[in-house]
Amino acid sequence: MPNEDSSPVRSTYRHGDLRRALLDAGVALAREGGPGAVVLREATRRAGVVPNAAYRHFQSHQVLLEAVRAVALSELARAIEAEIDATRRMRDPRRRARAAFCGVGLGYLRFARREPGLFRTAFAARPFDVNERAPHDGAARGASGMDPFELLCHTLDGMVDAGLLPPVRRPGAEFLAWSAVHGMAMLVLDGPLRGLDEAGCQALAERLVAMVEQGLLAEKV
Repeated sequence: MPNEDSSPVRSTYRHGDLRRALLDAGVALAREGGPGAVVLREATRRAGVVPNAAYRHFQSHQVLLEAVRAVALSELARAIEAEIDATRRMRDPRRRARAAFCGVGLGYLRFARREPGLFRTAFAARPFDVNERAPHDGAARGASGMDPFELLCHTLDGMVDAGLLPPVRRPGAEFLAWSAVHGMAMLVLDGPLRGLDEAGCQALAERLVAMVEQGLLAEKV
């Protein structure tokens, strides 16, 4: 008797389709269960091929995980870009620069809440070294050609250009902003804020991002 829970399989692939099918399966696994769910054997089962067929495209579990991680980073970048794009209609360059910076944090936190599996995969697959080139060339980048960290840096530079952030205070600002926002994301996903509803999460996100922005721009006492 057929197993009704079995995923449909394909018996043949056109040239070049198998890698995409395996990657799509890996991304679906990450979306469902985070990096620990990305298993090469399960990806091949979902793609409808025998495990040995995958090795031409992904030589190991880690190679597949890195490719999935790149997609997760790209999706995060695009979520941030959507927030930044919404600020482009603002005519005042100073207001636009501040809104774009805040958009990075808000997009980051919104993505973490809506795509927890992909978010965890983006950063838990392996340590994210900002000095390394993103894996798989442009695969980890958004439509702008920037990855999430580069988008943050770009908006900080924009605040310098707009005369909001003194150049002397620019170095290292990305790490201060990133650590605060990422910490909030982890509290929402795995910490004491995980039971908070969407409205509560959004309110805290807006307060946090405003706090970070005001802290960076505040005059020294």
